[in-house]
Amino acid sequence: DVVQVMVVHDVKKAVNQYGDSALVSNDVSKPLTTPGNNPDNAAEYDFWDHVDFVVDEAAKRGIYMAMVPVWGANVKAKWVNEAQAKTYATFLAERYKDRPNIVWLNGGDIHGTVFPPVWNTIGNVLKEKDAGHLVTFHPFGRHTSSRWFHNAPWLDFNMFQSGHRTYAQDTSKDESHYAEDSWKYVVEDLAKKPLKPTMDGEPSYEGIPYGLHDTTQPYWNANEIRRFAYWGVLAGGAGFTYGSNAVMQFYRPGDKDRAYGARKYWTEAINDSAAVQMKYLRSLIETVAVADWKEAQAMIVNNGTRYDRVAAASGNNYALFYTYNGKDFKVQLGKLNSKNLNASWYDPKTGHYTAIGNIPNTGTRTFNPPGEPRDGNDWVLVIKTTDAKK
Repeated sequence: DVVQVMVVHDVKKAVNQYGDSALVSNDVSKPLTTPGNNPDNAAEYDFWDHVDFVVDEAAKRGIYMAMVPVWGANVKAKWVNEAQAKTYATFLAERYKDRPNIVWLNGGDIHGTVFPPVWNTIGNVLKEKDAGHLVTFHPFGRHTSSRWFHNAPWLDFNMFQSGHRTYAQDTSKDESHYAEDSWKYVVEDLAKKPLKPTMDGEPSYEGIPYGLHDTTQPYWNANEIRRFAYWGVLAGGAGFTYGSNAVMQFYRPGDKDRAYGARKYWTEAINDSAAVQMKYLRSLIETVAVADWKEAQAMIVNNGTRYDRVAAASGNNYALFYTYNGKDFKVQLGKLNSKNLNASWYDPKTGHYTAIGNIPNTGTRTFNPPGEPRDGNDWVLVIKTTDAKK
């Protein structure tokens, strides 16, 4: 598991809940550190000691920390220049290079065209002084890091932000804004050379309004979050980021500020439906050999668009097909090297299988998912080889 965190969100307000400042004079090149790290001694235990503590506690629980050095808005505001970025990135790399559970997220909701020397400086320094940890770039909404930094030597894998807009809300004339078709970012990234992994670093969050800011809009729900997850991974994404409105801001009783119309406290939201259901995607993927994984859209006959689209992936001895709305769909068989196949339905909501049985591996076949067709009646058709070569 990986948790995305911002080390410094706002250089003008870089203070933690204990009142400890991260910086001297709001300058990232001057981290505020004090001798010692005894948490019972306020004079010793500083902002960075607490970051160390959180990172180490995460490691004990098998959690990686994907750390954003400084959020993009600070660079856009000209509060961080190239020289400051170099000093700050050096500090971070040297402090955390020996921690086993770090991933670096350069950028932070920002276009790579906004002061690119700063981002390249941070990336180059992190990779030079901390070669043992992966580095990527968290981009602005409806963009991917590959559009600016794909060939940068410091970028180990791509990250895209599919964002929070619906089909109706994404009215941009730029065709590379894919609205809810988040899988298209995966296709775009994997078509580039050299081949680098990619994943959705910020999809729509559970319990946040469509479009993010207008709280009169419907809120993204578990059905939709699952759709983004399965679409992205079956297209070839290396992972998926689950986000929760309430958990993101740790909204709790007594908070005066409530961002994006959060409707429940984080202690309740942490058990929201999609949050619990993400483990079923992982469980499914762990049943197949990902080394030979590839997209398999050609196996779908007359595929639909938008919510009617069936996502497909296959390997040497398996194929997976995800439908968001449970409508019948037709598969071209004969692609896997087996005389017969075993088919079953996998429920992304529960992780349970429903057997279909053995079927001949020839011709085309229409599959009818359980239940009545409707958005959110999502299923994965799982097909695996059963016998010797054809």
